[in-house]
Order: sequence, then structure tokens, then C-alpha cells
Amino acid sequence: MFVKEITVMNFENYFPVWNDLNTAQKKIISDNLITQYVKKGTIIHNGNLDCTGLLLVKSGQLRTYILSDEGREITLYRLFDMDMCLLSASCIIRSIQFEVTIEAEKDTDLWIIPAEIYKGIMKESAPVANYTNELMATRFSDVMWLIEQIMWKSLDKRVASFLLEETSIEGTNELKITHETIANHLGSHREVITRMLRYFQGEGLVKLSRGKITILDSKRLETLQRS
Repeated sequence: MFVKEITVMNFENYFPVWNDLNTAQKKIISDNLITQYVKKGTIIHNGNLDCTGLLLVKSGQLRTYILSDEGREITLYRLFDMDMCLLSASCIIRSIQFEVTIEAEKDTDLWIIPAEIYKGIMKESAPVANYTNELMATRFSDVMWLIEQIMWKSLDKRVASFLLEETSIEGTNELKITHETIANHLGSHREVITRMLRYFQGEGLVKLSRGKITILDSKRLETLQRS
């Protein structure tokens, strides 16, 4: 009971509209809240038939992506501490028709509000409904930004942008990442990414080694992504 109370108290600090809920709604969430720890590489949600529930990241990192008919992946967005994912509860919003997969990129602690519980509260609470709409709008903006990148930005700029994003996330210029992983994030082929990275290496932007990419000139990468 004591552990459950601590879990709920922690959740209160992460759920933005907690204080807008009434006592009964808070109790429903507290009684049904699921805590989960997943290891890196775990698939948490897979397709729109898998209505997992609303995910809230306590600590760690998740990746939301889609698969093409040929099996190529492309990252829609990533989730970090205090981020929330609504697409994992797509069954509560009929307008969501595409299938997404959610994978743990790092060991992750998260909370899950079961879909039916959240759906019921969303119908009763205007603040929760408004927050849900804001969350959907944010994710829609993320996806539209991605489409813009794919349509209008050349691959060298997208790879440069991805490498800079990774250095920011990891806090280091030495990235332990494979060419296959980058290809999956960007919706490309490993061979294409390898050729691009070798070009970057030839230009003195990066240094390649097995399972690792070292950023040598982040300023030139920044210039490249903006050009």
C-alpha cells in the first residue's frame, strides 16, 4: 500500500492535468495505474489493434515509428522523461487510422493508464479532453515536420541533423550507433547511410569505427543541415 501511494504521488507530478481532476477521477486512475519497467529493445506497442493505453515516461527513452510494406522503418518521434504518448491508446480516438510501433531505445520506467480508463475520464473532464487535443496537435506537428524533412531536405542534411540530435541526447560526440539504426530512423537503406557517412568521414566531419561514430566537426554539420 505504501509503495502504491508513492507511485501515485510520483505520477501526480508528471501528469499535467492531475489537479484538474475530481476526487473520484483521481481514485479511478490511482486504482488502475500500471507501472512498468522495460529493457532496451522491448516492443511496448505494436499496431492499432494493440490498444496499450496512455504511456507516460518516468525515465528512459522510447521511439515511435511506422513500417512500410517493404519492412523499412521511419521514426515519427521520440519520447523522453515526462513525455506522454497517445498513439499507444489509438482505440480511444477513431480518427487515428495508421499503425505505429513503440520501442524502448533505453531501459525505461513508465506508467500506463489503461485505454478504457482514460477514455472514460476524457469524456467527463473538459481539461483532460483539452489536454488530449493539445497532445494530438503536438504529435501531428511532429509528423508534419518529418514529412517536410523527407520531401524537401536532401539526405546529407537529414543525416547531419540526426547526428547532431544524437549528440545532444547522449551528451557526447562519441555515438555508439550502427548504420542500420540510423537508416531505420530516417527511413533509408543501410548501404545508402554507409555511403553518406563515408563521405562525411572523407570531408573530416566524422570518424567511423565499428559500432561507433565520432563527431569531429559539429559546426560544419550545423552549417550543412541549415544550408
